Amino acid sequence: MSSTGWIAVASAAHVRMGYAGGFMQVCHGKAAPLRRLTAGDLVAYYSPTETFGGRDRLQAFTAIGVVEPRAPYQVDMGNGFAPFRRDVAWHRAYPTPIHPLLRDLSFSRNNGNWGYKLRFGLFKVDPDDIKRIAEAMGARLGMERLS
Repeated sequence: MSSTGWIAVASAAHVRMGYAGGFMQVCHGKAAPLRRLTAGDLVAYYSPTETFGGRDRLQAFTAIGVVEPRAPYQVDMGNGFAPFRRDVAWHRAYPTPIHPLLRDLSFSRNNGNWGYKLRFGLFKVDPDDIKRIAEAMGARLGMERLS
């Protein structure tokens, strides 16, 4: 298991597109955040909403996986939008609400402003946090990899 864990933030609809394609994309397609990741790192997606910019509050972890060795790469999605992506081997997991975990995660424990950190779009977390999230999602890290 990787020693570095990350939380990425995107709507559940966007996470599903990345899950289906075996990739992740963060911060409106910027390359720099993806360059901070290394092969073998664990990444969990937190989805504040079901749809991008929507008011359909979700507040759940929606995917978890392992970053693949391929460097960030750019894709043309049309209309002048060419985001950067990073390949991820996704694990089988169940969407899990964040609220029951807030007392157990180091970035949110005793922190009434826990949501502030999520505004960065991608941030490093304690290895125990990523293990707790994986456990809550029913993901067996190191097993049942998809892609």
